[in-house]
Amino acid sequence: PGIGEAMRAESLKKVKTAMLSRGTAGIKGTTLIMNLPGSINGVQENLKMVLPLLEHMVEKMGSMATSS
Repeated sequence: PGIGEAMRAESLKKVKTAMLSRGTAGIKGTTLIMNLPGSINGVQENLKMVLPLLEHMVEKMGSMATSS
């Protein structure tokens, strides 16, 4: 999905070097894996953006697990 792109776009508003970020997210089995920025501020900013979507992501993962 576009989680990595969204994290970079949000970070670019504050730090131009964010375009070098390799932020990404994916699913392995029933585990959500997110690669966050290296700075504490970057992590906090990205989590503020992603956490409101977490419940929806978990619900989608649950439906994927039961349909396979």
